[in-house]
Amino acid sequence: MTVDAHHHVWDLSVRDQDWITGPELAPLHRDFTAGEFEAEARPAGVVRSVLVQTVTVPEETPELLALAARHELIAGVVGWTDLTSPGVADELARLRELPGGRHLKGVRHQVQGEADPRWLLRPDVRRGLAAVADAGLVYDLVVRPHQLPACAEAAAAHPGLTFVLDHLGKPPVADGTREPWAGAVRTLARLPNTVGKLSGLVTEADPASWTVAGLRPYTEVALEAFGPQRLMFGSDWPVCTLAAPYGAVLTAARELTAGLSEPERTAVFETTATRIYDL
Repeated sequence: MTVDAHHHVWDLSVRDQDWITGPELAPLHRDFTAGEFEAEARPAGVVRSVLVQTVTVPEETPELLALAARHELIAGVVGWTDLTSPGVADELARLRELPGGRHLKGVRHQVQGEADPRWLLRPDVRRGLAAVADAGLVYDLVVRPHQLPACAEAAAAHPGLTFVLDHLGKPPVADGTREPWAGAVRTLARLPNTVGKLSGLVTEADPASWTVAGLRPYTEVALEAFGPQRLMFGSDWPVCTLAAPYGAVLTAARELTAGLSEPERTAVFETTATRIYDL
């Protein structure tokens, strides 16, 4: 059994995805539905999934929760709310009362787009992170390597909140380099309230020429730093389709973890996500 801990859906008739710009991302400029995801994931052995936000608008999270209520495969939602709002705790409580609200498992903000590399450490953001922790939710980190030091400081400052590092912090796979990314990931992973997500690597590489061998050095850093019990698989569908179809992404992840024991592989592909997101 496999849990896909990271995928997206969107409907362009509801709203534009303003991050889809330029010719490289043009194949993503269409609707990607929960039904299409299910048609890809179920034949690959996926039994549960986590649906993750894509845009920073308050209307999206209720829509994702409603989708989770209608689709058995979607067991959890990582949504968005304004962490800087004084009313963030009330908003999280409101979201949980909506249709599908029980599927709300975490919160994410597009920190990668913030100019301030220490955005997570702003007092208003830290107040929001504390509210996420009080609500019993997790916090997904979508950041770039230069923002990883602030992630470690934030995780140290909020030991009661689990931080999930999406896409392993977007390592420089296309460049073939590892530092300073690797050192920053190791520093973050020393904190027990942090988890890594084995996702998004095929699009951090050259989408046209990526190989499993090229991804392996980055996976090895993550496995060493977090260990299988704190690492989970995510497809990053449909973004991954820029580089490979769903099945190829899952196959690559299995090849990258082939040296693990069976219980360790089960952790990466099922039990870590189930535990962290309370699926």
